[in-house]
Amino acid sequence: MPPSWLDESRAAALEIYEREEVPTWRRSGFWTTSLRGLDLDALEPRRYEAVAEPPEIVGPQEDLAALIVQRGGSTVYAWVGDERITVMPLEQAAEEHSELVQRWFAKRLPAGEGKFEAANAAFWTGGAFIHVPRGVVVDKPIQVIYEIEDPGTAQYARTLGIVEENAEARIREYCVAPDFEGQALHAGAFELYLEQGANVKLAHFQDWGSGEVHDISVKRVEIARDALCTWVPIHLGGKLTKQTLDIITAEQGADMRHYGLYFTENDEHLDLFTTDLKEAGPTSGDTIWKGALTGASRASYEGLIQINKGAQDTHTYLQTHSMLLSPKAKGDSIPSLIVETDNVSASHGGTVGELDEELVFYMQTRGLTRAEAMRILVEGYFEPVVQKIEDDQLEEIVRGRIAEKLTAASDEVAQYIEAR
Repeated sequence: MPPSWLDESRAAALEIYEREEVPTWRRSGFWTTSLRGLDLDALEPRRYEAVAEPPEIVGPQEDLAALIVQRGGSTVYAWVGDERITVMPLEQAAEEHSELVQRWFAKRLPAGEGKFEAANAAFWTGGAFIHVPRGVVVDKPIQVIYEIEDPGTAQYARTLGIVEENAEARIREYCVAPDFEGQALHAGAFELYLEQGANVKLAHFQDWGSGEVHDISVKRVEIARDALCTWVPIHLGGKLTKQTLDIITAEQGADMRHYGLYFTENDEHLDLFTTDLKEAGPTSGDTIWKGALTGASRASYEGLIQINKGAQDTHTYLQTHSMLLSPKAKGDSIPSLIVETDNVSASHGGTVGELDEELVFYMQTRGLTRAEAMRILVEGYFEPVVQKIEDDQLEEIVRGRIAEKLTAASDEVAQYIEAR
């Protein structure tokens, strides 16, 4: 039976969900993300039977420390290869480790932030719970996969991770779907808490295929004293994505490295907002995002550095870059800064540019075809971020998908460059 505190949490979230309207997000007076085309009433949390083998995208299971796979609303596969850690469906953890889960659940991700945050808190099923005890060093990745297999699905996915004092771990979460016709929803919530001296390499990989998958998610990481999180989010497909990704350096000595990339195509709409929140000093951090746009896609990235009162001696910076590869694509790179104290070092910059015809021509003079030159330049543009993943299997997947997208848009990109 679910613990009473969880039932109470769901009931309170349901009240918020029922009174909140479906939101429309507007930014800076010119960027709008709307869910007008999403038929929420036609979507439901589909259930599936357990499977005997993990999805092909996982790779060799022996290369992992643990694995959780959720399809629709059901956990279909769970495996742990390292007995020192706890990795299980969050529903199961709420019963078997109720006190620990209650201590951390929704600490930084309350249901009251909006309709979809409330929907997740009220309706989530399955989920993933990760607990790495004090001093444990986990060399192999802990893998969580959320799959949407069929149209008509509403998936409320929730991950809760705790990495205790001086522990180390590699965590990666994939959100994937095959190509299908029809709508689906992924309303996700991800919380990760690093205690003092912890070190985590975190990767998020999103590729929802060509279906009409709408991804409305919040991902949040809290870093305690002298802990370090290196976080690499990868966005490579989704009809409409509205995500908030926040890193909170909460105590002295906390450090973060945040590197992300996106590649949009066709009529995809991507709306990303990230926050580097400094609650104490001295702390440090770097944020670097790179994106490319083809087709008639739209992508907006806004990054905020926020340094609160009392966070003196903070050092951080933010860079965001977008590359337009089509005359119909529209992109924004919006860095911003809020500083409420003194004696800090904080800087930011953003660019929106195009592939340089002179560089393409130069590479052609060295014997490359035009298509080869364009591919190398775009892949080279992304490569500094890809290398930050530090995971051979995921790096290979990301490089392969970038190459596929470039091949699909090669004629369009070539025509655009020539017309400039």
